[in-house]
Amino acid sequence: MIEIDGSFGEGGGQIIRTAIALAAITGQSVTIHKIRANRPNPGLAAQHLHAVKAVELLSRGRTSGLELHSQNLTFQPGDLKGIHAELNIGTAGSITLLLQCLIPVALFAEGETVLKVVGGTDVRWAPPIDYYVNVFLKALREMGCDIRLALKQRGYYPRGGGIVEVKINPLEGDLRGFKPREDKTDVVRGVSHSWGVPIHVSERQARAATEVLNDSGYSTEIDIDADLSRNRLKSRSPGSGITLWLGYKGGSALGKPGRKAEQVGEEAAHEILNELNTRATVDIHLADQLIPYIALAKNGSELKVREMTEHLKTNMYVTEQFLTDIHFDIVKDADVITIRR
Repeated sequence: MIEIDGSFGEGGGQIIRTAIALAAITGQSVTIHKIRANRPNPGLAAQHLHAVKAVELLSRGRTSGLELHSQNLTFQPGDLKGIHAELNIGTAGSITLLLQCLIPVALFAEGETVLKVVGGTDVRWAPPIDYYVNVFLKALREMGCDIRLALKQRGYYPRGGGIVEVKINPLEGDLRGFKPREDKTDVVRGVSHSWGVPIHVSERQARAATEVLNDSGYSTEIDIDADLSRNRLKSRSPGSGITLWLGYKGGSALGKPGRKAEQVGEEAAHEILNELNTRATVDIHLADQLIPYIALAKNGSELKVREMTEHLKTNMYVTEQFLTDIHFDIVKDADVITIRR
């Protein structure tokens, strides 16, 4: 039985997702104490429950303490077998965070996993769906993963209602290491999206982002994804946002009432510029998401990041509890930090 301190480092839901996924993959039982103990609303939230339940299905596992606001849970995994299922988070709980827990397990399962997931596609404190497809899944493909994701409908806070369909094929052979190179192009791609608001919101977001990026020497190709329907379905909320990417780096921002579309576009542009203006090979968000994968890979990996975030440190801590023979080498040099495994 592995014991994990749920208040370690950033002390959030990522500890739960990584620990449950690695427990299922390695076949080791885990107890997590003090879950989100230092957060304003400590304990398990709804989206954490759904993530763990999904891994329960995949691993034929058993969990005790799996209830709202619980600060302690114990998970005992079984045999990994693919599933065909619909998972409804119920609110705008993040679809990408649920997949963050489920995808690595499905890669090591026997048989394909096919899911329809309902929830939030573009919400705060979570990777936007366009970043997930164009940055994160791109990196996993380089590591030998076959994952296909289709966005059917966007879902914003507070009601969600977004729909994503995903197919995860089990690995053929070993997971490969990841050594990304700096992208030579200067074209930043992206999607500016909205639902239930005038189309000019998406257009202004894109235009503002383009102006900032052009001033820094980058050209842009930003698609507009605007649903013009003004039908306020109870299952969905109006919203907007923009996601930008170049290579393995991204930037994003979400709209909200009272916030100008131009501010949203400028925020996303400045976020990606913070990454592009360094020698980093991946952005800070991709780095922490890849830690379990590079630990499970057969051969070595090397990432360069602009800073060591608490999320990154936390994922290293949790990963090393399960894979005790794995060690991450960290070297600081000028404007980047190199992580090798």
